[in-house]
Amino acid sequence: MTAPNIKIENLHVSIEGKQIIKGLDLEINGGEIHAVMGPNGTGKSTLASALMGHPKYEITEGTVTFDGEDLLEMEVDERAKAGLFLAMQYPSEISGVTNADFLRSSINARREEGKEISLMKFIRKMDSKMELLDMDESFSQRYLNEGFSGGEKKRNEILQLLMLEPKIAILDEIDSGLDIDALKVVSKGVNDMRNPDFGCLIITHYQRLLNYITPDKVHVMMQGRIVKSGGPELAQRLEEEGYDWIKDELGIKDEVVQTEQA
Repeated sequence: MTAPNIKIENLHVSIEGKQIIKGLDLEINGGEIHAVMGPNGTGKSTLASALMGHPKYEITEGTVTFDGEDLLEMEVDERAKAGLFLAMQYPSEISGVTNADFLRSSINARREEGKEISLMKFIRKMDSKMELLDMDESFSQRYLNEGFSGGEKKRNEILQLLMLEPKIAILDEIDSGLDIDALKVVSKGVNDMRNPDFGCLIITHYQRLLNYITPDKVHVMMQGRIVKSGGPELAQRLEEEGYDWIKDELGIKDEVVQTEQA
């Protein structure tokens, strides 16, 4: 089996007629973790939503291939079944659906009929992953994200990641609002997934997450496109010096996209 791959070329994305992403190029292969950083309003979360197929985001130009297939021709559920995963910045609460039922249904949705995961295998796997994330066993029977704290929701997103084992994951500000202990636990979950059959895009504002998940590549996003790429040392420099040196280097006066939805 070949390693997974997502390739984004000259991507342009608009919302309500306003262009947010303006010619973005990015390629992620299995075994790689990429981090996209940048100030608020530069289009990072728009990128995540557009790749997953959010209907509010219109792709006006460019291509995205996922394992050689046209990702943009797929419906949202087809993208998920193909192995694309989005850990959302603000996960929804779903009353009446337990974590366990949601996860088992999600796993089976990606499997062929007759090859569903057995109940015992599912329970063993879920118990193991919850233990890794220091989650109380009661989480399995709680309704999906209902009454969860911000940190609990983020752990739950990583639990979904570990259970579903996608090919490519997009983690949209998974570190937002986490204290240092929760940050370590979330990072442990992502690092546990690291293998040649898994690629990851981490969207973050802060170096602190990257102290625990070492990225292979770091990209800086401004004005709806990637303006600079490098290794982990780039994130460290951003932590120490901010973004002004990049703006000076590239002659960028205003890094944002000039719209509230960016």
